[in-house]
Amino acid sequence: MKAIYDLFGRILLSVLFFFEAIDSIQFFEATKVTMTQHGIIWQQDFLLTTAIVILFLGSTLILIGYRSTFGATLLLIYWVPVTLITESFWSYPKSEMRDVAMHFMKNIGIIGGLLMIYVNGAGKYSIKRLFATSRVPGA
Repeated sequence: MKAIYDLFGRILLSVLFFFEAIDSIQFFEATKVTMTQHGIIWQQDFLLTTAIVILFLGSTLILIGYRSTFGATLLLIYWVPVTLITESFWSYPKSEMRDVAMHFMKNIGIIGGLLMIYVNGAGKYSIKRLFATSRVPGA
């Protein structure tokens, strides 16, 4: 049963990051405006394109279970700074602090899920395990 939960958790985390990447593509210019609002003005096109590539690559690796620790590392490299920059609830006025703090805590939970994949790997149902357990005919 643990293997099924590992797979389900990987699917849910991957969907989240795939959605983030697709949303960033669809709203590329609006995302750049948001970056400007948070003080990120240096090489926005490069940073955003790199973030999209990291999101797609990391979530794909986690989803298929091949080099999932590398995929989790990529997503952590993206997600931790984004969380600290965009959800810095301590710098918001009291009226908005509670809402932003909830988003911050949600992101901390996602970081926890990525750390669990980093530590535990992909689990039983993964491409890596399929490669490791299959035999080449005639060998």
